[in-house]
Amino acid sequence: MVIGDRLRALREEKNLSQGDIEKRTGLFRCYISRVENGHTVPAIETLEKMARAMEIPLYQVFYDGDEPPQPPDLPKGGSKDRTAWGNSGKDRRVYHRFHGLLGRMDENDRKLLLLIAQKLASQMKGRRTVKKQHGE
Repeated sequence: MVIGDRLRALREEKNLSQGDIEKRTGLFRCYISRVENGHTVPAIETLEKMARAMEIPLYQVFYDGDEPPQPPDLPKGGSKDRTAWGNSGKDRRVYHRFHGLLGRMDENDRKLLLLIAQKLASQMKGRRTVKKQHGE
C-alpha cells in the first residue's frame, strides 16, 4: 500500500479537496500534494491530523476493510522464553507492578518518567565509557 495513494482515495471518497484538508489541518496544500504523490513520507502526527480532518479513525489510513482489524490472538502467559526478563519469579512480579502503575499514569507523567530514564541511561553509558578509557 502506498500511503499517499490511500490518503488521496480517502480524501476523494469524502469529497474533500486538498484545500479543505489544508484548512482543517493547517498543513500547506503543496505539502499535502507531495504526500499524495509519494514525494514525502508523513510523520505519524501528520497522518493523525489528516485522519481527523477527514473524520475517520487513524486505522483506516492503513487498513482497507470495512470493519476494524481483529487484534492478533497472542498467548496470555507472555513469551515462551523463560529466560527473558519479566517472564518468571521476582522479575515477573516487578514487571506486572510496573505495568499496573504505568497504566494508571497520565501521558505527560509517562513522558517525564521516560525522559528521566533516558537521561540516567545515557549518564551510565558515559560513565562506563570513561572507566574503559582509564582501564578501570
